[in-house]
Amino acid sequence: MVPWRIVDLGTAPYRDVWTRQLELVEQRQRGEQPDTLVIVEHPHVFTLGRRREAVQNVLAPGDVEVIEVERGGDATYHGPGQLVAYPIVLLGEGERDLQRYLRRLEDAVIATCARLGLAADREPGKTGVWCGPAERRRKVCSMGIACRRWVTFHGLALNVTTDLAYFRRINPCGFEASVMTSLAEQLPGADLAGTRRALTAELGAALGRAA
Repeated sequence: MVPWRIVDLGTAPYRDVWTRQLELVEQRQRGEQPDTLVIVEHPHVFTLGRRREAVQNVLAPGDVEVIEVERGGDATYHGPGQLVAYPIVLLGEGERDLQRYLRRLEDAVIATCARLGLAADREPGKTGVWCGPAERRRKVCSMGIACRRWVTFHGLALNVTTDLAYFRRINPCGFEASVMTSLAEQLPGADLAGTRRALTAELGAALGRAA
């Protein structure tokens, strides 16, 4: 296992955490910091990834800021009740496959959901973690990453007690807002503290990192 540190920022503005990610990436590239997992909740914000159509999927942001960033993917929402995980990880020899890295992030979220009592899995051809029967699939976790000189940043957003109404202001990841769900919607009583513990542990296991 490769050592890493876990930094829980509580609730912090998106732009501040984005800046911190970029600093951590540079420090990791220079060998000044170990791998780091940043866990945070953001105040309401919409972010746009590199996909060309992303801006067209912002429908009615209202008073919520929209920020364009360098991660992959489309439009998404972050807000209270959603756990966001940013692994700042130097991919070593044998790890340098970004598709496989995304699958490991999905593995961690699937295992987190299983710990909490929710059966979740993948949807073929669609990044993220999904649940529900074939005729009523719902997305509980969105993902979008970036990588510089084999140091990863950005990451995943797991809806726990998220107010899903905010997704109606966009087409999240290009889908209709009705596709989005949360752990609390699927598992009444799901809470942030228990989910944070489970997600932190499962990300470490999936990525071969230990605090």
